[in-house]
Amino acid sequence: MKNEEFKGHHRGDRHKRKDHDHHHRGAKTFRRGRALAFLEMMNLKRSTIKQQLEAPEFQSIQPILLGELKAMEMVINEFVQLFELHEFEAADADSKKTEEEMAPEASKEPPVSNHEE
Repeated sequence: MKNEEFKGHHRGDRHKRKDHDHHHRGAKTFRRGRALAFLEMMNLKRSTIKQQLEAPEFQSIQPILLGELKAMEMVINEFVQLFELHEFEAADADSKKTEEEMAPEASKEPPVSNHEE
């Protein structure tokens, strides 16, 4: 009878249930560092493709570059979700937004400097 009472209560079952949520909190230090380095490399490739899209010498392959850019962004988004790197992606998006805001201003007007006075 004792075996029937404890049939569903194996030693490890309770422990596994408690730690189940723990495994979905994201990569730990070493793996997280490697994941962040890979994400940074992917973002660099994405920015390179964006630069190529704007360059006149790549006009003939623009549809190919657009496809590569969409694929790269899809992989980056899936990677961020898989490794739960949302805070890094948000910080990266903020820096890119700042760069994009600065770029149009620079092309419209020359930069104003107080050092020339």
